[in-house]
Amino acid sequence: MLRIVVPLVLSLLCGAVAAEPLHGIAMHGEPALPADYKHFPYVNPDVKKGGKITYGVVGTFDSLNPFILKSMRTTARGMWDPEYGNLVYESLMQRSRDEPFTLYGLLAETVEWDDNRSFIQFNLNPKAKWADGQPVTPEDVMFTFELMRDKGRVPFANRLNVVAKMEKVGEHSVRFTFNDKADRETPLIFGLFPVLPKHAIDPETFDRSSLTPPVGSGPYKVKTVKPGESITYERDPNYWGKDIPAKVGTDNYDQITVQYFLQDTTLFEAFKKGDIDVYPDGNPGHWANAYNFPAVTSGTVVKDVYTPKLPSGMLGFVFNTRRPIFTDTKVREGLSLVFDFEWANKNLYSGAYKRTQSFWQNSELSSFGVPANAAELALLGPIKDKIAPAILDGTYKLPVTDGSGRDRNVLKQAVELLKQGRYTIQGGKMLDASGRQLAFEIMTQNADQEKLAIAYQRSLQTIGIAASIRTVDDSQYQSRTNSFDYDMIMKSYTSSLSPGNEQLGRWSSAARTREGTDSFAGANDPDIDTLIDHVLRARSAEDFTAAVRSYDRLLLSGHYVLPLYHIDQQWVAHSKRIGRPDSVPLNGYQLPVWWDTSVQ
Repeated sequence: MLRIVVPLVLSLLCGAVAAEPLHGIAMHGEPALPADYKHFPYVNPDVKKGGKITYGVVGTFDSLNPFILKSMRTTARGMWDPEYGNLVYESLMQRSRDEPFTLYGLLAETVEWDDNRSFIQFNLNPKAKWADGQPVTPEDVMFTFELMRDKGRVPFANRLNVVAKMEKVGEHSVRFTFNDKADRETPLIFGLFPVLPKHAIDPETFDRSSLTPPVGSGPYKVKTVKPGESITYERDPNYWGKDIPAKVGTDNYDQITVQYFLQDTTLFEAFKKGDIDVYPDGNPGHWANAYNFPAVTSGTVVKDVYTPKLPSGMLGFVFNTRRPIFTDTKVREGLSLVFDFEWANKNLYSGAYKRTQSFWQNSELSSFGVPANAAELALLGPIKDKIAPAILDGTYKLPVTDGSGRDRNVLKQAVELLKQGRYTIQGGKMLDASGRQLAFEIMTQNADQEKLAIAYQRSLQTIGIAASIRTVDDSQYQSRTNSFDYDMIMKSYTSSLSPGNEQLGRWSSAARTREGTDSFAGANDPDIDTLIDHVLRARSAEDFTAAVRSYDRLLLSGHYVLPLYHIDQQWVAHSKRIGRPDSVPLNGYQLPVWWDTSVQ
């Protein structure tokens, strides 16, 4: 009897109790697909692979390393890419785009964790190989985490901060035991971590820009590079993972090219000529009026419309609260009221847009039109006193103007709020107590943003506020946003049905001073930190919904962003030669599962 009990006790003390290997893990609930699933529901498993596709992007690049701070100014698309697919580098697990947040096996064939998610163990697929034929090992995983900690950019550099112990387990497994800084999303974030080859990387030179094609484990290799102009990838015929369920029906081209353009107008002209195969379009006026060229008339170019089941996200003018003029909430609120959405929507966009009222509009996570329930109020505690009563009870709505561009009633409300922020109109100018005019610069990155900024500028002028506009090239824009060198910019905060750790980079106090994060507004509020923590630690779907709604209310009450608009659809024009599955997942269209129909 003792021979049985003693080893069990020792194993308990060592924390080595075996967990059940799982084929997939979900943030809340269970994975939708069973352990014996054959492929994701939104792919064509019988597609004939081959052919080619060319994507177009605005920007440039000077490095093939997507994981270092230097590469953030200029991005090599496709290396590690949520839109085009992770062509060269792979993560431990693969996200299903038909579920809010569920991961299935990729480099890790199975995983293990406990109910408290105090650890996660990745059991690597013995078949996983690098492009040079070497096996993917636990040592590679541990090397990558340490390399990113020492040389990588945020958020990769921060991952080991929540780890108490990282260890190799057996021949093929790596276990991460978490400390008290981790939360319930942490194991899933680790599942999406890239893995790099220890044998093919020099840590000393990793953080330097390089155009040398790297060794990855993904389905493609870098074929050719024209610095700043294009990257061409070719399929690896020996790709180890082509038959695993998470990769069936994906990576369907023999060749993928990404071409770079200085302006979107040039990119679109290339699409019209057939040099680019896919053109996602987010401009309703452009979508309605710009497709009268011969390729559309002949049917060579196809216009597709998709309706994803996603929250709206938040597109808006962002106040950089690091600037003294934007530290007062009442000033930000007043400035937000000055923008005339009705005028812009009618005159610039033919009435195609809806006004955005919440970071998670069109989903059950949104606080818009929903009074805070008992669960929310309990989570908020004294924080509820910082939330505007109308936002708390669900009656808040941005004012609707008369569409004139200078609605007197709404502008009067704005002036009253600015007065609370110690600004008054004197001699036709909005001045502070020292006689300084309220003035700021709006930095834009393209003609569409500039057009909207000009409309805002005109309305600001009517109450004596001086707004200047500076449109900069892509390289300068990336550099200045990375270092938070601006007064106001336009940004899009994408929203999912499973918000989590990305909120730390956007809104936490700690991110405010970290260059390269998405802390564009520079929020510095311990109450925001508390509510992010509630979101990350929610265990049930009900608690999670309450946490996100209360968090949404606090962000809205802070008026960090002047909300603009959204559309409930996705618009994509593409070459008729490019095929796509009939099934569209929760997250909308997925480019990595499309294919070249000309392949025989």
